[in-house]
Amino acid sequence: MARVELINVNKSFGVTKVIHDVSLTIEEGEFAVFVGPSGCGKSTLLRMVAGLEEVTSGQVRIGDADVTQARPKDRGVAMVFQSYALYPHMTVAENMTFGLRVARRPKAEIAEKLARVAQILRLEELLKRKPAQLSGGQRQRVAIGRAIVRDPKVFLFDEPLSNLDAELRVQMRVELSKLHKVLGNTMIYVTHDQTEALTMADRIVVLRAGNVEQIGSPMALYEDPDNAFVAGFIGSPRMNFLHAVVTENGRLAVGGTIIDNPTETQLIPGQELQFGIRPEHLDVSEGNGLQVTVDMVEQLGATSYVYATLPTGEILVAERRLARPKADDRMKLYFDPTAARLFTASGKRIR
Repeated sequence: MARVELINVNKSFGVTKVIHDVSLTIEEGEFAVFVGPSGCGKSTLLRMVAGLEEVTSGQVRIGDADVTQARPKDRGVAMVFQSYALYPHMTVAENMTFGLRVARRPKAEIAEKLARVAQILRLEELLKRKPAQLSGGQRQRVAIGRAIVRDPKVFLFDEPLSNLDAELRVQMRVELSKLHKVLGNTMIYVTHDQTEALTMADRIVVLRAGNVEQIGSPMALYEDPDNAFVAGFIGSPRMNFLHAVVTENGRLAVGGTIIDNPTETQLIPGQELQFGIRPEHLDVSEGNGLQVTVDMVEQLGATSYVYATLPTGEILVAERRLARPKADDRMKLYFDPTAARLFTASGKRIR
């Protein structure tokens, strides 16, 4: 295990700057997830930790060592990529031990590590097969096993589940979480899927356009976002954002109705704001109400999602577990004011 620290890290490709002065620390044994939309710089940041991309300026530290200029093989990291990158002519056992054999490790050591890792990943029955004889999930487990046998200080995962179907992704999320508990190594995981981030991470680093927007535990980011971007990105379905205007008495005109100010901040009359409310917080029977007309109901078994239009023409989504309306129904969606989140027009959180 090792601590990973990025200190004022910048990355440019020519005149284009893609990582902007990022500083963060990932503690020993932590499962950290870099999450953000495509092109936000999360994979570039991971590759700089691995040594696959040069750091334009700043410092990368692993453990007590400055590895900014160190070669990838000297950093004590192992990386699992989106593609399995297995040698098709080698067996599972040969693929997993390839690095150890190249390093000319003793045969007894190689056999002991292979047996241990195969047991952890439940690959004992597959060691003599070749990649073409494996399912996608099995291939990914082999790629992870190849990383584990090296006993790295830090595991780096670059969207390893993207090539798997939905059901298998859920299964592999569970497998990786179990693996982290068994090994206890520091792990950094990159994904654009916020569901993966919420279900697997000890801490999440939310990135946008090469900048760190917020760092925190999954529930801290979900319940207490610093800005509208984090609030909208973390959570599925995403938070509803409605246009709000502060009234003369400090209340809010939202969605064709007047509601209480959900913050402790005194608001300026006439100020235009963004009002955020999550779909699940619209599944109550009292509080402030929004009058809507139902457009469509998405039935998902125990839960349904109601897509509705407000008198202002804005669309919102509400979660319903009990009463399930029909298209064209008119209804009121109630919410507890304390569940709402308020943001400035530029997206900064008002608390």
